[in-house]
Amino acid sequence: MSDEVRLEEILKVLGRLKELSADHVILVEGRKDREALAYLGISGDVFQIQSSGGPSAAAEYVESRGGKAVILTDWDRRGGNLAATLRDILGRDNPDIDGSVREDLSRLSRHYIKDVEALDSLVDRLSADPRLL
Repeated sequence: MSDEVRLEEILKVLGRLKELSADHVILVEGRKDREALAYLGISGDVFQIQSSGGPSAAAEYVESRGGKAVILTDWDRRGGNLAATLRDILGRDNPDIDGSVREDLSRLSRHYIKDVEALDSLVDRLSADPRLL
């Protein structure tokens, strides 16, 4: 996949995330993840799992906010384990819990970055490629 197509696909996924952020809690690991999303224009209800009590606290928070969430943990081993734990707690078959944004961003950026906090720099780097202007 060319960098141009990769950037286009990443921006589509980020657009989907922005739409979901209107009524879903976005579950991220930490502050830098939240900051990267804000830089990319994605705000809304973002819950920092690591500094706010862990997966159980995240699940309680999601339930208190209507039960809809996007699991957006890093795509390294630790983030994968955390995503699986959240899926178990929130319900594997729960249609209000989105894991597709994480899966898509992981697939599209795996060879470049391994975490949410680097998404902003990846988008900037791909956007700055003179071949893409």
